[in-house]
Amino acid sequence: MSALKKNKLRTFFTAFGVFWGIFMLVIMLGSGTGLKNGVTSDFGDFATNSVFMWTRPTTVPFKGLPRGRNFNFKADDIEALKREIPEIEYLAPRTQTGGFRGGNNVVRGTKSGAFSIMGDYPEWNLIDPVVIDNGRFLNHADIKEKRKVAVIGNKVNEVLFAPGENAVGQYIQIQGIYFQVIGVFKPKNSSVNFGGDKEQSVFIPLTTFQRVYNWGDIIGWFAFTSKPGVPASLVEEKASALLRRRHSVSPEDPQAIGSFNLEKQFNQMTGLFAGINGLIWIVGIGTLLAGVIGISNIMLVIVKERTKEIGIQRAIGASPLNIISQIITESVFLTTFAGYVGLVIGVGILELVNYALTNSGGDSNMFQNPNIDFNMAVSALVILVISGAVAGLIPARKAVSIKPIDALRYE
Repeated sequence: MSALKKNKLRTFFTAFGVFWGIFMLVIMLGSGTGLKNGVTSDFGDFATNSVFMWTRPTTVPFKGLPRGRNFNFKADDIEALKREIPEIEYLAPRTQTGGFRGGNNVVRGTKSGAFSIMGDYPEWNLIDPVVIDNGRFLNHADIKEKRKVAVIGNKVNEVLFAPGENAVGQYIQIQGIYFQVIGVFKPKNSSVNFGGDKEQSVFIPLTTFQRVYNWGDIIGWFAFTSKPGVPASLVEEKASALLRRRHSVSPEDPQAIGSFNLEKQFNQMTGLFAGINGLIWIVGIGTLLAGVIGISNIMLVIVKERTKEIGIQRAIGASPLNIISQIITESVFLTTFAGYVGLVIGVGILELVNYALTNSGGDSNMFQNPNIDFNMAVSALVILVISGAVAGLIPARKAVSIKPIDALRYE
């Protein structure tokens, strides 16, 4: 401490290099985590191993059928997919109308609104889960018995029912047909929407939808997930090939069956954040390394300035180990102290940012819960201390290499 106090300004700037390195590493890692949390939270509990598939006009003639032909998936495709593709875990066929596809009137008494009407299977809630505030979701008995029941979104509930009024058990009219409300839901924290705004949607049994709206056995589109350990792209490929065979679509037609693989998009995003995290570590470690090299250079200067002092210590009996430990102790002290302060201030700022975001009341989800893993932070500090010891070792070896008589004559 006496040696460090003699040159306070030099000691400060030496320590500042290390402080800034670990401070920036903590801030960058925390910011990267916050950005990742914000983006991935948009998925909510949406099944990221899911695939969605729908039909489009054909672009290639096949088996005597012309190009430009429109076709639809059918109800018997459901059992075929389950039977021939064992890799499918959940399969959810869906039909829909209303919403952005053209206002579909939903009426209750004097109140009405235009909402998306979804004909669904219970499995849809395993792919894109919602929170049931009141009542229940659709079940297979509703499908089998073609019940006229409906599960409504929270915005639908607000439009059709008075505040505090229990919607469950009440009846609403959907295009003139009465349905009993069996549940009220709200979406989980997810910006992934297939088929429109979930808050303004009404779910009814798929079989009921087909019957009351004269859809016959038409299926609008399929959603399915792969079993654990099975790539969703494999299921996508098999399902596309099966549906092409069943509906006489050319295997060479790239447009006839559209699909969206959420797993592929999620993996790309995960890879992007892994790259960002790697870049952060490269920049952070580079900054730390610059600080450690700075300490090593400063310690070389200190050794040079104290050559005569070291000579006197050697002359009165100090061993080479005493000299080496003295130099290394100064270096380790600087790196440890500066690194710890940088770590504490960095984590403190992340906590302040997190507190501000939590209490801001904003709707932005792009940046959430910036933090740094505790074990990672401690590991960085330990590596920094070891680096400080190495940084002090070079000037320490130089110090003990000088003969005491030469050190005493040094000017």
